[in-house]
Amino acid sequence: MKRLSVCLVIFAGMLVAGFSVNAQLMRRAGQFIQTAINEAKGDSLAEVRVADVQTERERALQDSLRLLEMEMRLREMQHNELMLRAELAGLKNDRAATDSVEQVAETDSIASASVQPGVDAGEAGEAGIADNLMPIAKRVVLFVLVIVVQYLLFKLTNYLFRKLRRYIIRFKQQKLKPIIIRDYELLNTRRLGRILIFFSNILRYLILLIQLMFSVPILFAIFPQTEKLALRIFLYIIEPVKMVVRSIVEYIPNLFIILVIWYCIKYIIKGLRYIAGEIADEKLKISGFYPDWAHPTFNIVRFLLYAFMIAMIYPYLPGSDSGVFQGISVFVGLIVSLGSSTVIGNIIAGLVITYMRPFKLGDRIKLNDTTGNVIEKTPFVTRLRTPKNEVVTIPNSFMMSSHTVNYSASARRFGLIIHTSVTIGYDVPWRQVHQLLIDAARSTPGVVAHPKPFVLETELQDYYPCYQINAYIRDADNLGQIMSDLHQNIQDRFNEAGVEIMSPHYYAGRDGNASTIPDDYLGGEEE
Repeated sequence: MKRLSVCLVIFAGMLVAGFSVNAQLMRRAGQFIQTAINEAKGDSLAEVRVADVQTERERALQDSLRLLEMEMRLREMQHNELMLRAELAGLKNDRAATDSVEQVAETDSIASASVQPGVDAGEAGEAGIADNLMPIAKRVVLFVLVIVVQYLLFKLTNYLFRKLRRYIIRFKQQKLKPIIIRDYELLNTRRLGRILIFFSNILRYLILLIQLMFSVPILFAIFPQTEKLALRIFLYIIEPVKMVVRSIVEYIPNLFIILVIWYCIKYIIKGLRYIAGEIADEKLKISGFYPDWAHPTFNIVRFLLYAFMIAMIYPYLPGSDSGVFQGISVFVGLIVSLGSSTVIGNIIAGLVITYMRPFKLGDRIKLNDTTGNVIEKTPFVTRLRTPKNEVVTIPNSFMMSSHTVNYSASARRFGLIIHTSVTIGYDVPWRQVHQLLIDAARSTPGVVAHPKPFVLETELQDYYPCYQINAYIRDADNLGQIMSDLHQNIQDRFNEAGVEIMSPHYYAGRDGNASTIPDDYLGGEEE
């Protein structure tokens, strides 16, 4: 049975692979296989006993079939070779016959023309020239016709666009409305009209160019001498257009990716802006995060998000993988890095100042010898307005290396202590001096009643002690005016009490009976 199955498999394989073999060989293979099948049926019981003999027969059968298949393939290849040779010979004979017929026909026409009765050589030459000039004349007429048609198209295009221009002007005067965004007039009607006219001119030039793209190749294609040049010119025009269109179509997937990234970053920034506004308005409170940090932190995060967006979009930009694009990027980065060391230093200092919170907008501060109110804080500089209305611009890096005095912060929280000193002689009781100074401070506008003013004796000089009056104020912006009022009140109180302010002490000799107190306070008699 094994032998029978092997034979059936071999026969099936030969049926699939041998559709084009010789019929005689197929019959021989069939007879051989049939004999093997008959032998297999008669000797089925003997196979069990003589397994080795059957194995040898199967091998012999397989070898015979392989030889038979190889012989069939060889004959098929020889047959194909003979067929190809016969076809080549037939083609050569047909070509030779055709050439012979054409040559004979040409010879006959020349001979008939030479022996035609009643026609001399001159008449034949004139007829040939006429036949040659006719195609040239047709081409010239067609050339002129194309030029005329193109000229008429130009005139028609210009005429239509002049009408369009007049329509735009009427539309601007009657129906066109300005573009307004949040009470800001972005484009008025005059600018909109100019923009529409500009785009109409661009469209006119584009249409004229398209007309030339078709007319010029047609003109060159009229004459055989310039026909190839016409095709070349047409390809010069079409190939860039095809390249641009193909590049645009191929770039559409990248454009969608860029738009998705941009929209994601855009809405993330909008959400962060809303949160920063809530923190700045103290509607949302975060422990350890001050409200004045909200907007600077938002600006920092926004910058980082935009930088991250550019890094993500960069590989999808047109030409990002080209060496020129990469070289320009490296060059720009090098210039920025070399020329922005001071700028970067100011930015870092501005960030540090923001989170150190030494002052806020509107605070009265003193920076070295400059005193004023903070009117602007930027990543690069801080601007102060002095009491004399001078605007001083200070780099943030300079502020980091200098000491800053904030008058407003202390005034809001604790009350700012203002002070001034006077020197009074030892002949005046110190308690009286203290009371006079305190009364002068209490009568000064801007000085708060609580905490109470107080006096410190800072020095005991050879000729006088030094008294320092201290008072609390809340309005640091009016510091200069409050100090001026305090000095005036001190003079008034001491003059009213008949106490001389002997500082600096006098060295010039004078009449000791005369007082330095103004007569208005002494109530002296008028002369």
